[in-house]
Amino acid sequence: MTSAPSESHATTPPDWPHCGHGATPGDPVGCRGIHVRDHITCLAHLNEADRIAYLRALEPGTDIDHRGTPFTSELLDRLLQALRDPTTGLPRIGEALFGEASFSDDARFSGASFTGEAWFARASFSGPAWFVGASFSGTARFGEAFFCSAAWFSGASFSGGALFGGAAFGGEALFGSATFFDAALFRGPSATGTVSFGEVSFSGTVRFGGASFSGAASFSRASFSGTARFGGASFAGYASFNGASLASDARFDHMSFSGEVWFQGTSFSGDAWFVGTQFTAATRLGPLVCGGGVALDSAVFGQPVTLEIAARWVSCARTRWASTATLHLRYAELDLRDAVLEYPVVVSARPTCFPLPPKHPGDTLPETELSDHTPSVRLTSLGGVDAAHLALHDIELAECRFAGAVHLDQLKVDGWCTFASAPTSWYWRFPWRWSPRNTVAEEHHWRIRNAPHPEQATAQGWTPPPPDAPELRPAAVAALYRQLRKSLEDGRNEPDAADFYYGECEMRRHDATRPRGERALLIAYWALSGYGLRATRALTWLGAAMAATIAVMVLWGLPTDDPKPTTTGREVAVGQQIVLTTETPAPVNPTGPLTERATTERFEKALRVVINSVVFRSSGQDLTTAGTYTEMTSRLAEPVLLGLAVLAVRSRVKR
Repeated sequence: MTSAPSESHATTPPDWPHCGHGATPGDPVGCRGIHVRDHITCLAHLNEADRIAYLRALEPGTDIDHRGTPFTSELLDRLLQALRDPTTGLPRIGEALFGEASFSDDARFSGASFTGEAWFARASFSGPAWFVGASFSGTARFGEAFFCSAAWFSGASFSGGALFGGAAFGGEALFGSATFFDAALFRGPSATGTVSFGEVSFSGTVRFGGASFSGAASFSRASFSGTARFGGASFAGYASFNGASLASDARFDHMSFSGEVWFQGTSFSGDAWFVGTQFTAATRLGPLVCGGGVALDSAVFGQPVTLEIAARWVSCARTRWASTATLHLRYAELDLRDAVLEYPVVVSARPTCFPLPPKHPGDTLPETELSDHTPSVRLTSLGGVDAAHLALHDIELAECRFAGAVHLDQLKVDGWCTFASAPTSWYWRFPWRWSPRNTVAEEHHWRIRNAPHPEQATAQGWTPPPPDAPELRPAAVAALYRQLRKSLEDGRNEPDAADFYYGECEMRRHDATRPRGERALLIAYWALSGYGLRATRALTWLGAAMAATIAVMVLWGLPTDDPKPTTTGREVAVGQQIVLTTETPAPVNPTGPLTERATTERFEKALRVVINSVVFRSSGQDLTTAGTYTEMTSRLAEPVLLGLAVLAVRSRVKR
């Protein structure tokens, strides 16, 4: 139960001339009511004749000062009756000073018009307080006021500032359809009953910093045109912001939601800040649309929760997920640096607009302020995250920095997730072009930092590193590729995993700390077949090798004529055994001009020799010495090139 305001000031005389009625040795101050004009007592203790004379002298719009005065409902009614405007039939008051006044019964100010400042600071309402439809043209001050029972401000209009800092609400506090045209301060109030701001309109800054709501709190369909600050507020019951509209920044920093919190259909024109907020029992946040960004840095989610957010950016740096979570996002750049994932967390891009709450079936949440952006979701950083529990679905990872994350090999990448691409422009010094492949942002940053001409590398398509990006060694980038490759392989995404194997080998090739022999082998492997992943490169080398072998065979490898076996023997007498010897003459090297050797017949023979070499077979053709060694070399090299081409094709079609 909400306690009454502190009574430590009871023994201290007020700053105004006070009544002192009922003073005793134990209570030397007595009644704290201010003197009524030329009298020495307050309105409550004024004799009846003087009270009647005072009330008759009042007229609508008169300034009144009844600080510290104890009011009964009957006395208050008489006062307001004297101030009633005959045109409207409602009380019209100028400056109203009720600071530290006490209202023992119902306090009915419904429909009253306060044309000056209204002071109810430290006022005490023992019964219900009625301000329904009241109009405050000046500043309304209810700081540290105590509402023991219900407080109704429904339909009230606050043209000046509204100050409720430190107010205590022991019963319901209803602000439904109220309008705040200037700053509204609710910093530090406490409420044990239901607090409702349903359909309230706040045109200026509104502050709820340090407020404590033990019961239900409803801001459904409230409208905030200025900055809304809820920093440090505490909600022990459920809190509802369904359908609320905030036209400027909204700050919910370091709040505590012990019960459910609903933001279904909430719209923020500026940024929404939930830095350090505790969501102890929340199971859903959104759907909400934010024209700026949503900051959930250092927030804590204690229960399984679903977040549905459409915003330009969403920051979850150091956010702690103590249970499972699903993030459905649109348009956003997501930052997950140092987030703590204790259970599986799924991040997915929602392809369609979020629906409005059930009361609006078929309608979707307007996204007008985001229409100039594409609805895709871009992850920017996973540094410091244990990715073992993270699953990504349809997320753009072109700008994502993976450095500093652990267990990337267990990261689950599903759906249409895209990575950065290597530029495909022609290399500026040599007649070849970069191979199109998936890359990580860290390789882009490394190539810009280590390029002899960074501006040319940038022009080719490599992305420059942001100022806060750490400078990584090739071995560190290779480790990132290795872990991500394992993740894709576990997900049966072999083609994209092959790209990451290519990137890993590239970083190893450029790593000056590795042995020279290993780097030389990697250079040869890269040049011949793109690490066994570029079929075109391997087939090009195979075609070149076959063409060179054919040329050598035609010009020097084939003899002038095929040697014909010759059989020789000795003539013997009849009856004697015949001995015959068959010999093949050595091949004769071709002579004459080279142009005379390039005949169709010799080309056909050379082609047969080369094709048999590619499939690792002997042609059986008689060759010169040069041709024999050439065939031996081609039977070793060309099948390897053919195998590399087959391996490269296999890496692109493997399931």
